[in-house]
Amino acid sequence: MNVITATADGSNTLYNETIGEHYHSKHGALQESKHVFIDAGLKFKLEAEKQISILEVGFGTGLNFILSFEYATEQNIHLDYTSIEAFPLTLDVIEQTGYEQYVPSKIWDGFIANYKESLKTPQNPSPLCKLEIAHTTLAAFNSEQKFDVIYYDAFSVQHQPEMWTDEIIAHACSFLKPGGIFVTYAITGNLKRAVKACGFQIEKLPGAPGKREMLRATKEVF
Repeated sequence: MNVITATADGSNTLYNETIGEHYHSKHGALQESKHVFIDAGLKFKLEAEKQISILEVGFGTGLNFILSFEYATEQNIHLDYTSIEAFPLTLDVIEQTGYEQYVPSKIWDGFIANYKESLKTPQNPSPLCKLEIAHTTLAAFNSEQKFDVIYYDAFSVQHQPEMWTDEIIAHACSFLKPGGIFVTYAITGNLKRAVKACGFQIEKLPGAPGKREMLRATKEVF
């Protein structure tokens, strides 16, 4: 069961009673998503790009997607967005998040209108945006496509340790292009070693509110 919960910045998140954890930081769902994924990942990579492909691990409420969709639309940049979600939320639950107040209506409406079908086949919420939600686990996910950025937004290692093993991190990183960016809210010694072993340069960045640091890593170009 998922329960709507307010966070410190006024935006909502969900509490997953099965996992025992919130989908976003209790210190601010909106702040965390913007800081970790939009600013440190999407905007950073787009300094040198005019189109972008993103692979997200953990679609959840769709907050990272709608913020990415909004920014790409503002910049007139083509966004190719694929997300992996083993346990997709119902449309009814997503509509209860209140996230429509954070993006223009055309962004929210495009997302809501295409959400259900995007779990089955790629959809186009706008002419410049493609959304596909792979209804599967990361371990079972496979794609011939290589991506510019990975948003690694799984539940924490304390509640979902299987998502942070060396093997699963290496599997996720295999879908990045050379020069691609891996961003996540977490940073541990094990995670840094796992990502570095995949041929990445590691950066420690200031974390979102409530977190001292976060990880950004760039895949080396050989």
